[in-house]
Amino acid sequence: MGVLDRIGGALGWRSRGKTPVPFVVLFKKFKSILERNNRILTLMADMGDKLGGEYVFDRRYIESACEELSDQIFKLVSDLSILNRCRNVPLFIAFEAVRQEIADELAGRHHFPATAPTLPLSALRRDMGEAAGGKFAMLGELKNKLALPVPDGFVITTGAFADFMAKNGLPDFIRDQTELLDADEEGNIRQVSDVVRERILAAALPRSLGRGIHDALADLARRLGAMPPSLAVRSSAWDEDGETSFAGQYESVIGVAAKDVPEAFKRVVAGAYSPEAWLYRRRRGFREHEAVMAVGCQAMVDSTVSGGLYTYAPMTRNDEGIFVSAAWGLCAPVMSGEVETDSYLLARRAPFAATSREIARKSRQMVLVPGRGAEYADVAPEKADAPCLTEAELALLGEASLSLEKYFKRPQDVEWTFDAAGRLYVLQSRPLVFSGEPARRTGAIDAATAKAEVLFSGRGDVVQRGVAMGRVFVVRTDADLDDFPFGAILVAHHTSPRYSRIMARAQGILTDIGSPAGHMAAVAREFRLPTIVGCGVATSLLKTGDEITVDATQNVVYRGLVKELRFFELTEEAVYEDSYEYRLLRRLLKKITPLNLVDPHSPDFTPAACRTYHDITRYIHEQAVAELIDLSESRQGILDASARKLRSPLPLNLSLIDLDNEAGADTSPIGVEDLHCLPLREILTGLTASGMWATDPVPVDMGSFMASLTRTLGAGAPGSEKLGRNLAVVSREYLNLNLHLGYHFVLIDAYVGEVVNDNALYFRFLGGVTDLARRARRARCIGKILEQADFRVELHGDLVVGRLKKFDREAMRGKLRLLGGLVGFTRQLDVRMGRDDDPHCFAEEFLAAIQPVLSGEETPHADAKHL
Repeated sequence: MGVLDRIGGALGWRSRGKTPVPFVVLFKKFKSILERNNRILTLMADMGDKLGGEYVFDRRYIESACEELSDQIFKLVSDLSILNRCRNVPLFIAFEAVRQEIADELAGRHHFPATAPTLPLSALRRDMGEAAGGKFAMLGELKNKLALPVPDGFVITTGAFADFMAKNGLPDFIRDQTELLDADEEGNIRQVSDVVRERILAAALPRSLGRGIHDALADLARRLGAMPPSLAVRSSAWDEDGETSFAGQYESVIGVAAKDVPEAFKRVVAGAYSPEAWLYRRRRGFREHEAVMAVGCQAMVDSTVSGGLYTYAPMTRNDEGIFVSAAWGLCAPVMSGEVETDSYLLARRAPFAATSREIARKSRQMVLVPGRGAEYADVAPEKADAPCLTEAELALLGEASLSLEKYFKRPQDVEWTFDAAGRLYVLQSRPLVFSGEPARRTGAIDAATAKAEVLFSGRGDVVQRGVAMGRVFVVRTDADLDDFPFGAILVAHHTSPRYSRIMARAQGILTDIGSPAGHMAAVAREFRLPTIVGCGVATSLLKTGDEITVDATQNVVYRGLVKELRFFELTEEAVYEDSYEYRLLRRLLKKITPLNLVDPHSPDFTPAACRTYHDITRYIHEQAVAELIDLSESRQGILDASARKLRSPLPLNLSLIDLDNEAGADTSPIGVEDLHCLPLREILTGLTASGMWATDPVPVDMGSFMASLTRTLGAGAPGSEKLGRNLAVVSREYLNLNLHLGYHFVLIDAYVGEVVNDNALYFRFLGGVTDLARRARRARCIGKILEQADFRVELHGDLVVGRLKKFDREAMRGKLRLLGGLVGFTRQLDVRMGRDDDPHCFAEEFLAAIQPVLSGEETPHADAKHL
């Protein structure tokens, strides 16, 4: 059944017209969306946890998890369609696109990203490995995110590779040849390899690819001012330089003239079927359909000295450093071990002094020869015994080394070169994994952690295991994220998907409040960022600049840097990552968990921008909350419901519609003591607290009053026939409260339950009896109070909007009490707002006055005689 048929089946009722739907029915659909949202996030979290290596899983688990996830997402979109009474076709189309990609991946049919045949290096990012291959996606990240110098170039995409293979009948041919391979891995693989490579080299390039290469070379020449005399054409396979390095297994061609790039492309593709590369894949558990190759093309640097380095090279139990090898000329013979090299061990902090060095006698080097490409030549006698690198060049390598390691959060194997002007270029960076000595390392860790000062342990929920070390940076507002320093540990009061923008720069995350199944948690797992949420004490115990170590595997936070934990983290071997199931799940999660829709106020927060299941889930959650607020505010399906009057010590004239009282039989007045709605009870607790509801008369300037009256009634007020009817739509966990108090209007929408992810608060305040200046001052006062209480606040003149979500039940009770007090305290406050410093003064007065209620020291009397 096609997606449009499924939409019709799910939404067939819609075609019969816009028949009003009772609010109680829509509210049940809203609760269904919350439940599905949590189930989806839990499924995503479980799939992400499987990549951590502590859980065994097989293909059956992957298939069943994807099947349930797709089913839940489809039903989630259907639920929203009932709630907002709209077909939501763009959202269903976004869902179907992701579902099809997942189905294709499970079936071994790769979904190649829809791109041009070539992409410039400036357009590449780390997450574009499916289009650009692992190596060039990484180089794009180095150039465009870290601003490291990388030789300019472009990549021939995996889609162009697939087109080249398909139009020459190569996939079927290779499949047939694979069946001829002997059971003995090394038996006849060389003969089969020769046949396959010969067929690839004889294949014709599709016309579109030929044009794409020609145009990409012309663009490169324009960017550089001239066509480079020599180019490097390099492999960039899926997963190359990723969890599986493929170091030295695939072919790269250096010293290539522009006219020879098409033939060099075919040589690199054919290199994927060399006996060495083929055996490597088979022994690492790769399936034949995983042999996907992008091919990069870069301008070659006329190198004076080149080499490789390990960003973390533990040499002894008590020593660690950056290991550098270097030789004169180009980098290729250094990496293949064909020339003598100097060796250096650098300290891992500025100024990166060499703690040891071994200078070799260097007799040969590889150089670029105009018109002939790369050739070997003798090293000049005066340079044979001289060190290749100066202290300044070693410092540049040390700085780049730690930048790479901090950014990728694990040791790197880096290829580099310097040109004649002393400019450093990074040629390649891949993860480096060491084989450790578990027993020795465990003993060292036990001794070190026994001596370290524990700041707190066992608090909160571990989202992503791992070790993070660095300086704390406390984030209190979104504006703080603009100043987040590279390599810091983010500490915040609560979780937020907006933190995703700095996760690539962060070492770890600690929050006081949050859910391990929330949106931010899913993104932290995607980044494999050590994260603990719900610690409760992080922002009270830690301040910006503190050096700490977060052991998110054992759920312990230490004061200072525990280097032994870093050693274990950086040198731990992850054998499980070699399995086909692991690689399949990792590819699938790239279509499931990345979150691109972060800011609900962005113009890009649309169904068309949903590229993953997480995007769809996030979009629907936000839309569902907004839709429920709109429905309550418009009172659709509500006004005809049976209402009960609230007996209150305050003159609220409040009517209640109980969503849990479906029969609507009881319409008698109800006392505050009999309310079962937790949000309303807590608001009334704050509203009736001492000093919150002012009863003293206040002077009103009539000119200001008359000037504001027309504007107040025309901007956001209900129709005149409804003035004076204050309404609360309630259930045990839910409240939508519309209050018209004098000449301003308050809307509070709250959902408070046991599941942290469901909890949300929306507050809106508008209007007043005075001129705009005084009303705006009151709005600023309310905004300051809300910001102090962790709300996200928007101010527009006298309009205040505050949003808060994902706090636990107890914390939400306090927020509701504060809102209740705020409604009463600010009821006539605009009249008293005569000076520009009044917003600050009254905010301080309110926060001091409400504190006894928030702390539980004051319990208001039911008869409110103290008012």
